[in-house]
Amino acid sequence: MSTATSSAAPETAVKKSKGKKALKIIIIISAVIAAIAAVTAAANAFLRSSQLKFAASFEPVAYGSDRLTPEKDENGCWTFTTDSDLRIVQLTDVHIGGGWMSYAKDKAAMTAVAELLQAEKPDLVIVTGDVSYPVPFQAGTFNNKTGALEFAALMNSLDCYWTIVYGNHDTEAYSYYTRDDLSELYLDEKYSRCLFEKGPEDIYGAGNNIILVKNSKGVITQALVCIDSNTYTDGDYFGIQWKYDNVHEDQIAWYKKNIEELTARNKALGADIPKSLIFMHIPTGEYKTAFTEFSNNGYKDTADVKYIDGFIGETKGLIYCPLHDDNLFETALELGSTKGFFCGHDHYNSLSLEYKGIRLSYDLSIDYLAYPGISKEGSQRGCTVITVSPDGSFDMERVNYYTSGIGNPDDVTYQFDGVTYQYIPEEK
Repeated sequence: MSTATSSAAPETAVKKSKGKKALKIIIIISAVIAAIAAVTAAANAFLRSSQLKFAASFEPVAYGSDRLTPEKDENGCWTFTTDSDLRIVQLTDVHIGGGWMSYAKDKAAMTAVAELLQAEKPDLVIVTGDVSYPVPFQAGTFNNKTGALEFAALMNSLDCYWTIVYGNHDTEAYSYYTRDDLSELYLDEKYSRCLFEKGPEDIYGAGNNIILVKNSKGVITQALVCIDSNTYTDGDYFGIQWKYDNVHEDQIAWYKKNIEELTARNKALGADIPKSLIFMHIPTGEYKTAFTEFSNNGYKDTADVKYIDGFIGETKGLIYCPLHDDNLFETALELGSTKGFFCGHDHYNSLSLEYKGIRLSYDLSIDYLAYPGISKEGSQRGCTVITVSPDGSFDMERVNYYTSGIGNPDDVTYQFDGVTYQYIPEEK
């Protein structure tokens, strides 16, 4: 008995010693992680203050005395009243990381936005998603509100009227703040030029709303429909499988109801159905359908597809559209009001096609952060200028940040290094 007890004692002592060492290692690792987190939080807080000052340092856009001023109509819709053209600048995928790792690229993105808007002097700016990019291994933070704050401060300093639709990166599953949280930020009265509205509470998404253009007779000449294209689906919570969600049925029903109501208002004045444009982040499936038909026809027009401009620059010519089908495009065809869709999301795609009489267009992006090496590439960076005429028709022009003479072309190359893409020539 005594022999067995004495032999067990050293073994127990060894286990206790190993347990203490393991506990010590865990404590040290935890302390290191906590220290890194504390230093990162302190650095991000300091840099956020610096970035907000930078965002507020830009000169306002030099508007003239005839600048258009929107007002809310009797139904609560922001409304521009004009018998002349309305000039819209579409921006997309600004991708402000808001952390210590993205500090320099965030400044570059804000500078590009400021210089484009100062040059173009738009009546309205519509951002089609991904203002924020809180991806920690690229931005150094999970805080998606920081990018939104910096962008809102930038737009305040530029004194432009503006609104946004949400993109998938604005509110990642791991980021701190929800769409509702960011909506409260954009609705803050201090951002007096922001025309964002959260939209109906009883339908999917946030930011589903409409901005109107009327003439002096009260006729609606254009409805600018902002729709939340949502984020990920089918268990792809972190977006690593590229399973993108659709516009939901209740959103489509909301769109249809509003177009029908606007049509009734016009008809009461003896006018035709109002024209409309849809702004969203993720392209509808028809972008892929139309491009596939076009490319299968040797990059020549078909009965349903007409090439306008641009090209598909994403790797392998991909269009990252929703995983499932929806009937948003079919509803637009049925109603006969919407003549154009404008999206972002695919940073290297700048294609614009007309499909069954409706324009399907990508915007040029701002992104300096999300794609490796994209900060040094220039063909895809810029904005789209959409000019809405008094008769409801529209024209669009792509403004490259560099070839337009706004940005410094020496900072970039115009080649998509390492990216396979299908260039569609201007002359077919």
